[in-house]
Amino acid sequence: MDQQINSFGSMIKRPSAFLPLAMSLTALTMLLGAILQGYIASQPLVREPDEGAIAHLWQLLMAGQMPILVFFAIKWLPRAPRPTLYVLALQAGAALASMAPVFFLNL
Repeated sequence: MDQQINSFGSMIKRPSAFLPLAMSLTALTMLLGAILQGYIASQPLVREPDEGAIAHLWQLLMAGQMPILVFFAIKWLPRAPRPTLYVLALQAGAALASMAPVFFLNL
């Protein structure tokens, strides 16, 4: 195996590596935008019985990245374990960053 092909830089350029990152960051951006919009309008976000569109989109983005993550791990973990683990750690960090406001703000 060529080290250049299986480096972290080339690994992160693969769609199955950057799509979950993009999905997590999109979910985080939507959530932070809704929180910011609520505070500007003096109406902070609260948990409601009927969740809004942002909550549903957040759930779809977070759940939709799981099959892509599984595919990426199954395909690349045996071929290049170290860069794959770095990418998976980065993806996990992005997912946790997107989940943190939901957990800490009790949304």
